[in-house]
Amino acid sequence: MELRDYQRAAVDAVQSEWKNGHKHTLLVVPTGGGKTIIFSELARRESATGRVLILAHRDELIRQAAEKLYKSTGIFCGIEKGMESTGDMFPVAIGSVQTMMRDGRLEKFPRDYFDVVIIDEAHHVLADSYRKILDYFNTARLLGCTATPDRGDKKTLAEVFDSIAYEYSLAQAIKDGYLVPPKAEMIPIKIDLSGVKTSMGDYTDGSLGEALGPYLDKIADEMATHCIDRKTVIFLPLIATSQAFCEKLKERGFAAAEVNGNSKDRKEILTDFENGKYNALCNSMLLTEGWDCPSADCVVVLRPTKIRALYTQMVGRVLRLSPETGKKDALILDFLWMTQKHDLVKPAALVAKDEKIAARMDAIMEQGQMDILSAEAQAIKEEAQAQLDAIEERERALARSLAEQKAKQRKLVDPIYYGLMLDDDFITEYEPTFTWELEPPTEKQLKALENLGIRAEAIETRGLASKLMDLVMKRVKLGLCTPKQMKTLERFGFRNVAKWSKNDASSMITRLAANNWNVPKGVTPATYTPGEVTLFSWED
Repeated sequence: MELRDYQRAAVDAVQSEWKNGHKHTLLVVPTGGGKTIIFSELARRESATGRVLILAHRDELIRQAAEKLYKSTGIFCGIEKGMESTGDMFPVAIGSVQTMMRDGRLEKFPRDYFDVVIIDEAHHVLADSYRKILDYFNTARLLGCTATPDRGDKKTLAEVFDSIAYEYSLAQAIKDGYLVPPKAEMIPIKIDLSGVKTSMGDYTDGSLGEALGPYLDKIADEMATHCIDRKTVIFLPLIATSQAFCEKLKERGFAAAEVNGNSKDRKEILTDFENGKYNALCNSMLLTEGWDCPSADCVVVLRPTKIRALYTQMVGRVLRLSPETGKKDALILDFLWMTQKHDLVKPAALVAKDEKIAARMDAIMEQGQMDILSAEAQAIKEEAQAQLDAIEERERALARSLAEQKAKQRKLVDPIYYGLMLDDDFITEYEPTFTWELEPPTEKQLKALENLGIRAEAIETRGLASKLMDLVMKRVKLGLCTPKQMKTLERFGFRNVAKWSKNDASSMITRLAANNWNVPKGVTPATYTPGEVTLFSWED
């Protein structure tokens, strides 16, 4: 089988990681991206010089891996599952985790028997069953394959894997044309999940089933409007809920079937669904892994989840290409977006890793059915514009602030210049004497002086701040003009303003303002002298 470019690159990347000393590496490829084809090619290459063990935890995954290994590479494999034990008869063996973890089955093989161990659906690898097998074959190089490296329990796969060899995103697979574009449609049903319990980082199936019960009829009505012409798979939390909902769909004209882990005719039902006998398939989380039906083109997730990985697995079931049916897209009907659970995974999570982008996508898609990648592009554009707007507003605010500061500074008097204006050597030639005078001025001092009209940032010592406070307050008591008044009057050419009274200064400034900030007629600033006030000395 001819590999796609990214599949070939993935195989090369894994072998390169091993050569560079990363014995335990991870491969991330979306559902429908052909990860089984990738690890089958890797098994072919590695089995030429050594032995390979492929581990899977479900019968469907084991059967699927064996079939695709043969179809894509022509290699037959041994099986280690239940009573079947032929893993030592071929260079490649596929084993059930539940079987291989047993002491008797493990001990059939020497610890160094396998050179490579490949784990399908590797997000399960932290389970004790997997760890026991890996600890036994601890000399083997390890590859974990998954579409969804996230875990709901917040544990990290870094406990087992020391690198990611290759990652091919869902969004990229859609852009490259290897998966159909998903469209999301938000159906406004306000579902109350406030009483749903959580366990191990996600909602419990039992309480979810009870919470959904009252809304099943309304959901079935909406589905009859939106997807009766599509081939739809529906995920529900409980077998009883799945069976009940199947009957409601039949009542509304769907050719519906239900399948669960106890269904004796499970394979027949799945085959009939694939062949078109049914157009709606209800299941209680049975089909999240190891099930392919490319012709399915609609998904309804009625199993609310906080875990992006689980949501991606469910939606991924309908994203595969189906050239035979002319499938162009996949529809996601979201009935849960109006719940009050803000941590609920929504369609945007399929492609958006940034929370702001995801929130914008949700808001965009609430307006009607929309292609998810288009919604992402629009959300990115809107967020970029919002950031530009925020930057521009910050710049405008900064400019306003600077202008206000400049205007304020223009009205404030430099402390040394203030001393010069007053012809006061005590200020202009001030030198600290005592230790406390050398300390920085207090915030209280600086604020008070600035309010009085002195430029605070030019005051470096607590001693100078104290002397200035004394000087200004003595002038206030004598009724003399303030520093601000002095600076304003000097700007218009008035002389000896330090001797003006506060009232005389205020009167002249009022006249200037009334004259549109021009010197009034008849007034010559250089010679103008109001009634003088006797100044004080520091000895007063």
